[in-house]
Amino acid sequence: MSLLVLFYIMSAVTLGTAFMTIISKNTIHSAIYLVICFFSIAIHYLMFNAQFLAIVHIIVYSGAIMVLFLFTIMLMNLNKEDEPHKPFLTKLAATISFCLLAFVLVAAFIKAQPEISEYDNFGEDFQSIKVLGKVLLNEYMVPFEFASVLLLVSMIGAVLLSKKEKTV
Repeated sequence: MSLLVLFYIMSAVTLGTAFMTIISKNTIHSAIYLVICFFSIAIHYLMFNAQFLAIVHIIVYSGAIMVLFLFTIMLMNLNKEDEPHKPFLTKLAATISFCLLAFVLVAAFIKAQPEISEYDNFGEDFQSIKVLGKVLLNEYMVPFEFASVLLLVSMIGAVLLSKKEKTV
C-alpha cells in the first residue's frame, strides 16, 4: 500500500514540476523544475525495479542534458527588451492549435484499449545491461538514433537563434 501512495506522490510531483517548467516566466526556474521532474521520473524507474535505467536517466538527463540546456539559455541571453511582442492573432492561433492538439491526444487516450497479458518469465534477467543493449541496438535502434539527432538539431537551432544579426 505504501508503494502505491509513493507512486501517487511522485506522479503529482512529476506532473506539477512539468507544468511549472512550462508556465514559469524565468528560464532558470524552468530548468530547475525540469531537473526535479527528471529526478522524479528516475524514482518512477526505481519503483519499476529498473535501477540501471534510473541511474542512466539521472546521469544523462539530469546531468548532461540539463547542463547543455543551461548553457543554451545563457548563450541566448533572453531579455524582455529584446523579445519582440507577438501580435494577438498569433497568440490566438497558438492557443487554438494547442487546444485542438490536446483534444486529439485526450480522445486518443480515451479510445485506446490497453492490452493486458500475462507476464511470462523465461528465466532471462531483463535488468542486465547485456539484454538492454541488445534491445536498444536491435529493436529500438532507429528511434534511439532519431532521439540523438533531434537533440543535436535542437542545440544547433538554439545556437543559431542566439547569434546576433548584423545591422547594416
